[in-house]
Amino acid sequence: MVNVDSDDVNDGFFGESIAATYDESSGGAFDPAAIDAAVGVLAELAGEGTALELGIGTGRIALPLAARGVGVHGIDLSRAMVARLRDKPGGDAIPVVIGDFATTRVEGAGTFSLAYLVFNTINNLTTQEAQVACFRNVADHLAPGGVFVIEVGVPELRRLPPGHSVVPFRVSDTGWAYDVYDTATQAMSSNYVDVTADGRGSFRSIPFRYVWPSELDLMARIAGLRLRDRWADWSREPFTSESGKHVSVWEKPA
Repeated sequence: MVNVDSDDVNDGFFGESIAATYDESSGGAFDPAAIDAAVGVLAELAGEGTALELGIGTGRIALPLAARGVGVHGIDLSRAMVARLRDKPGGDAIPVVIGDFATTRVEGAGTFSLAYLVFNTINNLTTQEAQVACFRNVADHLAPGGVFVIEVGVPELRRLPPGHSVVPFRVSDTGWAYDVYDTATQAMSSNYVDVTADGRGSFRSIPFRYVWPSELDLMARIAGLRLRDRWADWSREPFTSESGKHVSVWEKPA
């Protein structure tokens, strides 16, 4: 087995080995309809203002949002992911600051009407302190009346049998993937094992910290933001106890 390399760790676990195939994912978040739904909501929330994407990556959301006329800036720790963004049409026109989005400032751009953090990326901040710092950083970037949007899954702890800590989410003849949960610390990891036809294998593990909707609301309050909306998805379906994820919108008071 080969573990994740040092370049991936330095790039926030999304180094060249991940960036090279990131856009080839078959996950539902990469479906054009899913992207269009998210971008439609974000464009509406941005209005006539500008947007800041935390964890901008390869531009899955930023590029179509910019194509709708919204000025987009980004923050990302992964140079490898941002290099993929730069290679795409329009990618060079989006300013990106390399750094940890919990603390990195975007200077010289003024304030934003929208900041957003999608596709579970808030969980990439692996401590509660870092997640609180992210909310404070966003609040400092927002104009009065501006909004912060997070898309993140609801922790799947109901799938854990008593005494277990592992939830598999992909099993095939060539590999498997599973999440490991620590319910005492809210630490988790997503783990991927892939096996080639000649029997060679690779192992990759990415650390996260899962977070509850109510906990995010408290972080928002600490940062001076207030909950405005919470939906089950980008189509604005009601959020319920059965929802697998949520799209939440917090507002900075005008």
